[in-house]
Amino acid sequence: MNYSRIMIAAPKSGSGKTTITCGLLAVLKAQGMNPCSFKCGPDYIDPMFHRTVLEIPSGNLDTFFTDDDTTRQLFAKEYSGNIAVIEGVMGLYDGVGGTEETGSSYDLARVLKAPIILVLDAKGAGRSILAEIKGFLDYDKHNLIKGVILNRTSPAFGDKLGELIEKELKIKYLGSVPATKGVELSSRHLGLVLPEEIETIHEKLELMANAVAQSVDTSKIIKIAESAAKLDIIEDKKTQEQESAVRLAVAYDRAFCFYYRENLQLLQDMGAELVYFSPLNDKHLPENISGLLLGGGYPENYLRELSRNSIIKSEIKSVIESGMPVLAECGGFMYLMDSVSDKENRKYDMAGAISGAAWFVGKLVRFGYVTIDDGKMKIRGHEFHYYDTDNNGEACVAKKPMGGKQWQCTHHFGGSYAGFPHLYYPSNPDFVKNFVEAMKNYGE
Repeated sequence: MNYSRIMIAAPKSGSGKTTITCGLLAVLKAQGMNPCSFKCGPDYIDPMFHRTVLEIPSGNLDTFFTDDDTTRQLFAKEYSGNIAVIEGVMGLYDGVGGTEETGSSYDLARVLKAPIILVLDAKGAGRSILAEIKGFLDYDKHNLIKGVILNRTSPAFGDKLGELIEKELKIKYLGSVPATKGVELSSRHLGLVLPEEIETIHEKLELMANAVAQSVDTSKIIKIAESAAKLDIIEDKKTQEQESAVRLAVAYDRAFCFYYRENLQLLQDMGAELVYFSPLNDKHLPENISGLLLGGGYPENYLRELSRNSIIKSEIKSVIESGMPVLAECGGFMYLMDSVSDKENRKYDMAGAISGAAWFVGKLVRFGYVTIDDGKMKIRGHEFHYYDTDNNGEACVAKKPMGGKQWQCTHHFGGSYAGFPHLYYPSNPDFVKNFVEAMKNYGE
């Protein structure tokens, strides 16, 4: 199969990757293409923009989480349509700890043999932008950078620079996107705010699409994508799709929405039927379930509503006390505790399935990539939270990939895991296999 693909990357965060990627996806779709998308790294929110607003399937790939063969298998499994647009993270060469290549956009492009289009913030720059590009080309040992887009500069001036770029640096100049008022996407501590929180999101995306359509040569981008080298995919024989045997209730609403597509798919492949419910709005759990999944999100923004939904809190506590397996991450973990206090120190009662209290710390508590080890199995993930608790669990050790820093974390009881780390299940499929097996054994 020919996997047409490109990566949109940049020298640093804030250069316009997300704006250009969203605009490009919208334009490709409007032109009759059928794009899919991927986000490099653990970010949950950028893929939400692709999925919920542009209605384009989107996943997460990360070379810290999975080895080269697994990363390619995931890409091939999720590839659909006729072109994949992969959005990079941070600066092109910035990986684990900001200094390693593993986990970087460039490392993912290497694994996927994906041509790179570099987006540069050219505001206030002239010929000097060529020196910046040349530096990135000199660092490109696999010859993956194939084109550049200049952001926040006038097309007239950008075109002059483009002539120099193509003449002196021998790569494609694809256009210049002028600074456009109204396209900015608001940020919060975890990144962009959620799509449904932006009232004018469709107007913003229309502005992005118009800017790209008027300023960027998408036909050249498609040709670059089609020129991508053949990708050798080794068939995944470890994970064979099984018939659904048990029902897993997945909390999904405005408060709990941080889920990797790859995680949910692996649960289904292992035999779990996913049934969604809302701790905010539903009064009861779905019927005939054998397990619970509570992902992260922004429960701290809905503490009053969550605390007032007493019936479903009581049901969740009851089924966990009965031995039903549960996976709970970050915000989902906090929801299972006795209480959570907000920024104003107002205390709200939560499900009470795990003793302890959570509160807003006012600064980033623990963050970054981690490997979670319970002594018998290891799985990779990341932490990023401004809340802490007085009972984070001691069943596992979270170890950072650099520097040797580690700390105890996570409650592990029966087949359940609950703690702050966000886990990437394909980094250890046996973790999911064991959890689904625990679901099958529930009630026996």
